[in-house]
Amino acid sequence: MASSCSIPSSLVPLLLALLVASCSWSVSADKSGGGGKGKGNGTQTTLFRSGDELRAYRRIVARMDRLKKASVKTIQSPDGDVIHCVPAHQQPAFDHPKLKGQKPEDEPEERPRMSADAAEEDAVFTQAWSDGGKQSCPGGTVPIRRTTEQDLQRYSTSGSLRRYGMKPRAAGVRRDSTSDGHEHAVGYVTGDQFYGAKASLNVWPAKVASAAEFSLSQIWVISGTFGNDLNTIEAGWQVSPELYGDNSPRFFTYWTSDAYQATGCYNLHCSGFIQTNSRIAIGAAISPASAYNGRQFDISLLLWKDPRRGHWWLQLGSGPLVGYWPSSLFTHLGGHANMVQFGGEVVNTRPSGSHTPTQMGSGHFPREGFNRAAYFRNVQVVDWDNNLIPARDLRLVADHPACYGIQGGYNRAWGNYFYYGGPGRNVRCP
Repeated sequence: MASSCSIPSSLVPLLLALLVASCSWSVSADKSGGGGKGKGNGTQTTLFRSGDELRAYRRIVARMDRLKKASVKTIQSPDGDVIHCVPAHQQPAFDHPKLKGQKPEDEPEERPRMSADAAEEDAVFTQAWSDGGKQSCPGGTVPIRRTTEQDLQRYSTSGSLRRYGMKPRAAGVRRDSTSDGHEHAVGYVTGDQFYGAKASLNVWPAKVASAAEFSLSQIWVISGTFGNDLNTIEAGWQVSPELYGDNSPRFFTYWTSDAYQATGCYNLHCSGFIQTNSRIAIGAAISPASAYNGRQFDISLLLWKDPRRGHWWLQLGSGPLVGYWPSSLFTHLGGHANMVQFGGEVVNTRPSGSHTPTQMGSGHFPREGFNRAAYFRNVQVVDWDNNLIPARDLRLVADHPACYGIQGGYNRAWGNYFYYGGPGRNVRCP
């Protein structure tokens, strides 16, 4: 039986290019360099595995078309993003074989308990598309950032559409070896049973040197080994020209149950994460961001496991819930985490044979301190009894401290904290 899907007219040029690729095994595609929208500066030839790439393209286009048709409201963001307000039960999560036919569950009755002396007023961040909180999707819907023709064209020049929205295999968590080009400056706790993590981190417009690189700051909740059974859930902010087409810091999520091999993805690019919030768009720009020697803007994130149903929820500090990762997605995280990690990560492709100048955090070293360096403050974990407690024995490590550093401490206002980051290439980091 033949099958068909409706192709948006705006994507016809890319489809034709891929059809040519299926016959000739190559296609000349627009090359966007640093990822600026609409700033082509040449062409390059990209090889495709014709059948696999074409099927991947058709799958992405069919999903885009379905979400567009399901949308009950469309919002044009000042930064160029288009946000579709999609009924919550029609979001991509429910394409997953283990989630088909389901609907978003009610919010948990019990949230992690915070000690009285640790209570704080959490700032909820704003995003460009929401116009300072004046715009949102209607109740019962969730905002989903539209994937565009430019997104697919940009990604197809440097990677495979079969892995669109996914991290490189076996990359993304700090380990002993950094030969894959991923570099970290992180604080971590291990050797116990963890049921969540919380921290506040300031947001920066980090400069990323090329579309093949990214800079992010996030929380990782981890279980399993560093082999093929690694489970993670992740959330934070990220600058990724390849994924988003610009250099804006964007709110993101990620998950994997097999060490980034075949499961999981950023944001809502695949089935899995179930969004419940109508006011936060995952993958949308966070605005405003912090400025050097100026005002600081931070976001407070809490990832935690519901003791009753076992799902892992993402919450904005002590405020609204964003959504959850169903426990059925995971093996080890079906129980608990055995490591929690906080901090920054960049990709270093060593352009021209030297270290990348891609910035981590603010692009300044920890020693510069507040208003200048990036930070994590009030670093906490959730214990077996659903209590938020300080992250004791927090270990700080930087893969290449001459390029990106880290240093921490404790005080009454910030609890456990650390500054981290750096400029990348410099006289001590050639």
